[in-house]
Amino acid sequence: MTPGARIAAAIELLAEVDAHDRPADQVVQDYVRQRRFMGAKDRRAVTDMVFAAIRTRARTAWWLALAGGADGAQADAVAGGTPPDPRARMFAERILNAGWSVAQLAELCDGTGYNPPPPDADERARLTALEGQGLDDPRQPDWVRLETPAWLLPAFQKGFGTAMEAELTALRQEAPVDLRVNRLLADGPREVSEALAVEQIETQATPYSPLGLRLVGRRAVQATAPYRDGLVELQDEGSQLIALLVAAKPGMAVCDFCAGAGGKTLALAAQMEDRGRLVALDVDGERLGRAGPRLQRAGARNVERRLLATGEDGDGDPFLDENVGSFDRVLIDAPCTGVGAWRRQPDSRWRLSEHALRQRMDSQDRILAQAAKLVKPGGRLIYATCSLLPQENRERTWAFQSAHPEFRQIPAAQVWAEAFATRPDAAGGDGPAADAQDLTLTPARHGTDGFYVAVLERLSRANGGGGK
Repeated sequence: MTPGARIAAAIELLAEVDAHDRPADQVVQDYVRQRRFMGAKDRRAVTDMVFAAIRTRARTAWWLALAGGADGAQADAVAGGTPPDPRARMFAERILNAGWSVAQLAELCDGTGYNPPPPDADERARLTALEGQGLDDPRQPDWVRLETPAWLLPAFQKGFGTAMEAELTALRQEAPVDLRVNRLLADGPREVSEALAVEQIETQATPYSPLGLRLVGRRAVQATAPYRDGLVELQDEGSQLIALLVAAKPGMAVCDFCAGAGGKTLALAAQMEDRGRLVALDVDGERLGRAGPRLQRAGARNVERRLLATGEDGDGDPFLDENVGSFDRVLIDAPCTGVGAWRRQPDSRWRLSEHALRQRMDSQDRILAQAAKLVKPGGRLIYATCSLLPQENRERTWAFQSAHPEFRQIPAAQVWAEAFATRPDAAGGDGPAADAQDLTLTPARHGTDGFYVAVLERLSRANGGGGK
């Protein structure tokens, strides 16, 4: 593809993303899968441009409005509304973010072959007004500059205080690709790193997870022998840490309550050395079904997959009644807004609504109450989200503990020390409860996706817990 044809494809793909109420990465995968004529370099160039436009949506919209004669208030309104035309956004992103000139853009977009039509007079005037400008501008309100819906800023301010800008800036960036070494089939990261190096894939050890490898650059790991043979799984370092903090051991009874496609289930199976009882639960049969091939490839044989049925979030399923007090560990990787994964799904921030957040909070409360029944006295309930919003994190665990005095929270520093014999740079969260009772992992501080985890222990009857 010519450089101009790549721009045309990026505009077409961005229009597809805007037209569908689906995650952008799914739309992108479908688009490139249907166009086998695109080589690897073409696919990368096109998708890079599309995701750059998505990551800069509010700022490019703000600049385009200003260049079109809008005042500040009007530009703010445009930035928070329906995104501008994909062609205008793509052109503006190339000038504001990639540093192109109007002349460079016009040279590639000349209407010949598969190249886009050239900018008309109005487009040229707007784009010329953007030349020499950067994406950020002091006149932009914080929410525009930080690419975050305005209604969410108070929650981030509450959670991060003076670190809010650094954290939201980090959430604008592209995420690295992390791998988790599967100890069921591999001795450790060094063995796998050497095997990947044979296939010209360079990796580095992750800072915190003893099982993590981080890719240097971007490569298709799924095409390598180590991946096909089950030696590694794609998993963000933060997600690896959550699984390790469960502290599952061989011979235990462990439940992954919201298992989904089984990412953390695989990690738990490796911790348990494929010995003991490991149950993966979910209400989504399609997602749970996708865990099957992954478990087989990883050599995990001790996993029982179970679909929770009847009622929202599994209410009324006989499994819950039959297994009261049966598990040493119950992990809740709770359905959430996914704010902590904005680096990987930058489009999702603009689809989130206050109503959707309230629904998630209600669901989280129900799931906590249901999963708690499965924990035996002395066992642990591990609550985790890939969110950075206090409403989905501390506020949910506080509400749970108020209603369930038979559980006590184990300090995050203690749980970390048990798992790793060390302490992270910032164990414990930010905000009003700076007592290290829970742990918040963030892109700015830890280089991971955003995750929250709290570990609660069910008190034994002898300790006055009462039990349920």
